[in-house]
Amino acid sequence: MKRLIIIALSILILSPSFGSLFVYASFKINQEEIAKTICVQRKQVFNNCNGRCELQKSIKKYSDNEKKMQDSLKEKLELVYVQNTAEVVINTVPVIESKENTSILFEKKPIKASNLTFHPPLV
Repeated sequence: MKRLIIIALSILILSPSFGSLFVYASFKINQEEIAKTICVQRKQVFNNCNGRCELQKSIKKYSDNEKKMQDSLKEKLELVYVQNTAEVVINTVPVIESKENTSILFEKKPIKASNLTFHPPLV
């Protein structure tokens, strides 16, 4: 059930990015019918258009609609960005650094490595 919901939501999220692909696919499916009925150049003897003029119109119409939707979203987003901010006061604490190196690790170089720590894996 979860997989089905995930797949459905993924398709819904990705569907706007494939909008022009859907327009092109529907054109290719109906290209012969569009060339015979809707195309402006359908009555010409040597018609090289094959309905591509309608495809260009459809893609332009889709891109115009998408642009209008983006513009309306931008107007809505401008309203969302308005917010009140509270003043935050941060008190800093001074850092005290010691001048002496009291760590034993830095005084001398290691003499040898322990064989108990570094060993090949057991099979």
